[in-house]
Amino acid sequence: MTIHVADTPPSAGLAPRRPATIYDIAREAGVSHQSVSRYMRGIDQRSATRAKIERALETLEYKPNLTARSLVTGRSHRLGALTHEIDQVGPSQVLQGASAAARDAGYLLDIVALDMSDPGEITRALEILLQHDLAGVVALASTDEMRSAIAGLAVDVPVLLFSEQDEDAGPGQLNGIPLAMEHLISLGHRDVAHISGPLTWSAARNRRLAYERLVTERGLVSTGDVEGDWSAESGHRATRELLALGRPTAIVAANDQMALGALLALSEAGLDVPGDVSVTGLDDTPESAFFSPPLTTVRVDFRAEGRDAVNALLRSVRAPEVIDGAPEPLTLVVRRSTGPARRL
Repeated sequence: MTIHVADTPPSAGLAPRRPATIYDIAREAGVSHQSVSRYMRGIDQRSATRAKIERALETLEYKPNLTARSLVTGRSHRLGALTHEIDQVGPSQVLQGASAAARDAGYLLDIVALDMSDPGEITRALEILLQHDLAGVVALASTDEMRSAIAGLAVDVPVLLFSEQDEDAGPGQLNGIPLAMEHLISLGHRDVAHISGPLTWSAARNRRLAYERLVTERGLVSTGDVEGDWSAESGHRATRELLALGRPTAIVAANDQMALGALLALSEAGLDVPGDVSVTGLDDTPESAFFSPPLTTVRVDFRAEGRDAVNALLRSVRAPEVIDGAPEPLTLVVRRSTGPARRL
């Protein structure tokens, strides 16, 4: 094998491209530089002028200097985000959506992940964040501990607590469990069991509540309901507990990782999926299509939740750059882990 080493890199002799200025934009758009300056400061322009400037920005691939922009407008273009449990699928994808929304609106998102086992963690995290000139802070709170800690904060910038609310008085149709259970009911399942997430999470409580409502409303028999912690290990443990309580024809897991643990526990017990027991998950993680068997689940648009959180924060600081995006509806994804109920 021959390796050729070039004497000079291919780009040698090419000067780096100079970033576009407002004067370049003005020339490209055929407007005054004062008009471009007013546009950058968020001052209303005539629609025709605004359209010309925006076309010029795109043509010249203009990248705003956020530091200079903040000095001109008197507004920071940095946001802070407090989050936790980012090893879990939901929180990590919410964070990705939040980051994308901030970037699309021309903001930087400073992220601090918290260890909720340490009560002083939030105070220290905020001290770190507020060393920067922030326009606002979004707290992506999933647990009761996180919500309690955030609720008592007193800071000089807007703080948005973005958290799923308990649905005690609601229909429970937004968390995906009804879609999974109606699918099982259509397959003839009447004896069902549930693996919930940790009940300090409002999402886990809402999913359990939806399960309980469907059991009552559709005349089903719940052979057991065991709390997990979102992990595959807890789903494995919970399934062994459920099998000791009775033999359901279907297990409804509150997320895909716990469903993965359930599949292994059922296999170890000599039970076929879906011949003996059907299994459903929730979230539609990328790996769910490759479980054995592939998992029937409900697709949730977590990234849209992150976008909504940042856009709500930007509205609270009266930012004109908000770019809204509609979340995808919940979708049932039917795969080979569910089938007709076995005859008892």
